[in-house]
Amino acid sequence: MDQPTAARRPATAAWALVITSVAGFMAALDNLVVTTALPSIRKDLGGALSDLEWTVNAYTLTFAVLLMFGASLGDRFGRRKLFITGLSIFTGASAAAALAPGINELIAFRAVQGVGAAIMMPLTLTLLSAAVPAERRGTAFGIWGAVNGLAVASGPLIGGSLTEHISWQWIFWLNVPLGLLLLPLARFRLAESTAPGARIDGRGTVLISLGLFGIVFALVNATAHGWTSARVLGGLIGGAVLVAAFVRHGMTARNPMLPMRLFRGRRFTAINVSSALMFTGMFGSIFLLSQFLQTVLGYSPTEAGLRMLPWTGMPMIVAPIAGLLSDRIGGRPVVAAGLALQATGLGWFALILSPDVSYLAQLPALILSGAGMALFIAPATSLVMSSVIPAEQGIASGANNALREVGGALGIAVLGSIFAAQGGYASGAQFVDGLLPALWVGAGILAVGFAVALLLPKRSATPGRPEGTPEVDDALPLQPVT
Repeated sequence: MDQPTAARRPATAAWALVITSVAGFMAALDNLVVTTALPSIRKDLGGALSDLEWTVNAYTLTFAVLLMFGASLGDRFGRRKLFITGLSIFTGASAAAALAPGINELIAFRAVQGVGAAIMMPLTLTLLSAAVPAERRGTAFGIWGAVNGLAVASGPLIGGSLTEHISWQWIFWLNVPLGLLLLPLARFRLAESTAPGARIDGRGTVLISLGLFGIVFALVNATAHGWTSARVLGGLIGGAVLVAAFVRHGMTARNPMLPMRLFRGRRFTAINVSSALMFTGMFGSIFLLSQFLQTVLGYSPTEAGLRMLPWTGMPMIVAPIAGLLSDRIGGRPVVAAGLALQATGLGWFALILSPDVSYLAQLPALILSGAGMALFIAPATSLVMSSVIPAEQGIASGANNALREVGGALGIAVLGSIFAAQGGYASGAQFVDGLLPALWVGAGILAVGFAVALLLPKRSATPGRPEGTPEVDDALPLQPVT
């Protein structure tokens, strides 16, 4: 190997780490950055609770259902090319969202943001993996994950600070200079790559996209139009039929985006169901509690973001401990403990919340919820990756991320529907009347997730085998995707 080539490798890897980490930060940030801005958005643009739900869900839902499709586009047409395309869409949609004249336009541009993120986000890890030598990928992935964790932790605080001190539009403007900076860097500092023989599952993408949209649409509209209305029943039935068709497609198609045979494995099924339930309870609760802090308790957006930090920021402290525990005792008990703590935190909230509750009384619930989230996320990723053969880890990771995002969208829709049926924004007491049953349902969903996590296979007793090795009794023999 010539010396110039060897000298260029560290620089290339460093640039890839910077570019992919910042891009991942942008996409992850937009999951929660809007939550503390919702009261200001409602004040400026109007809209009902369902409109606020769609302000968040338009992003998470399109992000979720197109995530695996975005990865396959990069494999087929070029990962750098599609990364730049996704980043361009995301940046342009962010500017359009900042300029949105009304709530409907904002929702539409949030959906376009989700499309861009779905193309961009899964390719960050592929591009990073290609640029970093194998012996240094663990460190690189750790830094990438830490930056994404920082985005989740700081989302409500960044959103609240920008909303209070400038305007809510700046939660979207923030993406524009970052995106414009990354575009030329990606063009000239990232290497192009493809996956030979990659195919695109257009039919599967259409089925799952329309199916999930129909179900979320029905849940968001259930309170306003009634569970027996044509639009709600049509959305639920039509969505369920399309999701069932997607499952059937995954069982029979030659190259489906999500092969259903993966769910023969107990570990793969249990950790993915647990992940979906975790994010359902967590996202729906954060959506409502961030509004409670401002609408009922009167905190400013910045103050609300700061007060959410014991929850959203706890992973920065606890996640390394969770990783060590997972290595020592296995991921199953750590993941189960995380779900139990998150459920306990929401139950604590439901027991103590009132229109004049003090922040000190809320603090234990915030800490428990944050610790639960931190204990769950890192070991869950390891369990997903260990549940399949190496050739299918990309599919497994994409499926798990998609199910997490879908869970978040469903959580906001389900808990928001319960809140709207029992309460409203007219007074603090009315808000609490709707919030309490929603939190109890959220805690119940997490409790179910805890029960599912207990179905995970116990750590292998085979000496010398790392947890990253699939269990022989975990599934029927899996064959690589052809």
